[in-house]
Amino acid sequence: MASTHESEQNRLTHFFNEEYTSLKAYVRSRIQDTTEQDAGDIVQDVAVRIFSRPNDAAPITNIAGFVYNAVRNRIIDLMRTKKENLHINDEVDKKWREFAELFYAPADNSYAQEIQKALEEQIRLLRPEYRDIITAVDFEGYTYREIAMETGISPGTLMSRRHRALSILAKALKTKNDN
Repeated sequence: MASTHESEQNRLTHFFNEEYTSLKAYVRSRIQDTTEQDAGDIVQDVAVRIFSRPNDAAPITNIAGFVYNAVRNRIIDLMRTKKENLHINDEVDKKWREFAELFYAPADNSYAQEIQKALEEQIRLLRPEYRDIITAVDFEGYTYREIAMETGISPGTLMSRRHRALSILAKALKTKNDN
């Protein structure tokens, strides 16, 4: 005779096998910009969480209701995270504009995109230690002291690297504008 836990696991397995396509469709109906793969990932994530429940967890009496509720809750979690990420992305855009103003006077919106693209390109071309210090100080808001404590590199060296990186960026952007 199979245990209650094994019986529940079998019913869950059967439900996911039978309803997988419907669960993905449900996810897509709730999230506008999801792809087939994203919907499948969400369903699989929920399945893993459900199958990972402890053996002594309360038994699931209504499997369909339980699973759809879990999927709905996962979608809500993802939407909250997406909103936080949108806020973070707005903050990053603001940081890019502020950083661009180190090299140029405040730009109008039409020119800001060009400046940002040029800066991104030039920052990618920097040596890793220069790129890292620019990213940490100017975009992530770390202080030299915090970086020094984390990396073991002296604050003076970090300041020199940032100064050198800014100098390289200024020259590269000036050359690009002169062309």
